[in-house]
Amino acid sequence: MKSENLSQPLHDHDTGELGDFTATTRLIPVSLLAIVIGVVSSFVALALLKLIGLFTNLFYFQRWSTALVSPADNRMGIFAVFVPVAGALVIGVMARYGSERIRGHGIPEAIESILLYGSRVQPRLAILKPLSSAISIGSGGPFGAEGPIIMTGGAFGSLIAQLFYLTGAERKTLLVAGAAAGMAATFAAPLSAVLLAVELLLFEWKPRSMIPVALACATAGAVRRYILGFGPLFPVPAHPIFIGPQGLAGCVVAGLLAGLFSALLTKAVYAAEDGFQKLPIHWMWWPAIGGLGVGIGGLIFPQALGVGYSTIGALLQGNVAYTTITGILLVKSFIWAFALGSGTSGGVLAPLLMVGGAVGGVEALFLPAEGAGFWPLIGMGAILGGTMRCPFTGIVFAIELTHDFNALLPLLVASTIAYGVTVLLMKRSILTEKLSRRGYHLSREYSLDPLEILFSREVMRTNVLAFHAAETVQDLTRSYRAESSPRGQHLYPIVDAENKVTGVITRRDLLAILSRSHPKGATIGSLVRRIPVVAYSSEPLRLVVNRMAEKGFTRMPVVDPESGKLAGMISLDDLLIGRAKVLTEERTRERVLRIQFPGSQPGSQKTEPAA
Repeated sequence: MKSENLSQPLHDHDTGELGDFTATTRLIPVSLLAIVIGVVSSFVALALLKLIGLFTNLFYFQRWSTALVSPADNRMGIFAVFVPVAGALVIGVMARYGSERIRGHGIPEAIESILLYGSRVQPRLAILKPLSSAISIGSGGPFGAEGPIIMTGGAFGSLIAQLFYLTGAERKTLLVAGAAAGMAATFAAPLSAVLLAVELLLFEWKPRSMIPVALACATAGAVRRYILGFGPLFPVPAHPIFIGPQGLAGCVVAGLLAGLFSALLTKAVYAAEDGFQKLPIHWMWWPAIGGLGVGIGGLIFPQALGVGYSTIGALLQGNVAYTTITGILLVKSFIWAFALGSGTSGGVLAPLLMVGGAVGGVEALFLPAEGAGFWPLIGMGAILGGTMRCPFTGIVFAIELTHDFNALLPLLVASTIAYGVTVLLMKRSILTEKLSRRGYHLSREYSLDPLEILFSREVMRTNVLAFHAAETVQDLTRSYRAESSPRGQHLYPIVDAENKVTGVITRRDLLAILSRSHPKGATIGSLVRRIPVVAYSSEPLRLVVNRMAEKGFTRMPVVDPESGKLAGMISLDDLLIGRAKVLTEERTRERVLRIQFPGSQPGSQKTEPAA
């Protein structure tokens, strides 16, 4: 980065008034594109569900039909073990010779496209991802359709965005719009799809991205009613609106257990992945080994095969045998983690819902009775919020799937507790751990940037040496000494008689001018014909940082916006004051109020830095 402030226009700053948001009229065309993407993603979701039904019927019942059926009803006997193996072999070939990015459960790949590839998705991925996922799930893979539809919807959103002249931020918005709209259409859950986008994919909370994504999800939710039907996807019996202190205490217990089980599931997935990494064979063959595990598990517990929507619905009705609950917790959890670790293609939401319902079924044995299917519903929301580190998505998703709004408060307690447990136990979630293993770091914490609330006038230096434009070089040669300059000042403003900035000069250029001979009466102003880039005392430091990054400078004069007069100087070092303020607030503990009892001696207030 250059340290010299070269000639640039004076008025390059944002002259608009400061406001709460930074949205522009670009929001309108991007929102219109998002609505179109919402329609496209709805039909993409329909196509994926039809493909899953088609491959399930072909693999297990040898018939041509797109109806969604359960693989558990097959009559293949021992030969059913080899169906997942055959499907996984096809996926391995597709991944090796088509695109390796079809491997995995979709959401980490979508995040990777957003953060690392400028929200650009290869066109072939829009075909290979849904096809591979349909083969995987249709051949008995214990996965959900949501991860693949998120990646596929995002791929179509990215492809449409790439047809227009858009910024990287706008392409990201449309990619996420497609991904979230696909989820909204699949589950009839538009609001939780928006929350998933906010908590996982957008990496910001701004109108420029939230509004298009919300419109795409709303569009997909409306279109779904014509092509897939209304919700809820999993109706439940009516639950009481008030559960009392004992019920809320039970929700705390459910949240703790869900948090622990979420951590266990995450560890199991990546333990399986580590095991496959040690195999002395090419990764193309790993899904087949995972498929063998799925086939054996399906032979033991057939309900573990496929997406398992019927089993999830039965859990929420509260009429599932305990042998089924045991099978879900032992067999379904194992083959899901094993197969996902092998690198095959499939989603995580539906398996998490089933496992969460089974955990809730166990909790119903010892927690207060609150109605049929109550604790499976709470377990689903809590497991989802804890495993994916998306507590709001877990809460709203469970409500949209069931339309049981009476469960809002219990879900809030359980999902929040589960989220807290996993945050304390694990550095990363099941989604971000995959990115970490590829050498990337992703922070999921968002806070107000201190550069947004601090102004130039609060950090600028006012002890500044400036030169008058009318000052002659001969006078300056006799009076200037480098050691007389304020410490750390390497850039000198040139001002006129009214103290308005007319130019700047670096210390190096100044010394070069002073070392040469010049005509008598030559002024500094005549030798320095530069219009500087400046900061304004009334603008936030964010704008100053953006200007430095755009122009490539590390220091600039600060000007009063009304009078145009020199107010001070600001440099990159001064901007660190904002960061230092945040560190002080986070690490310094102090007792602000002290209770004084009659007769006690007032003590001195202590301030201690945090460990």
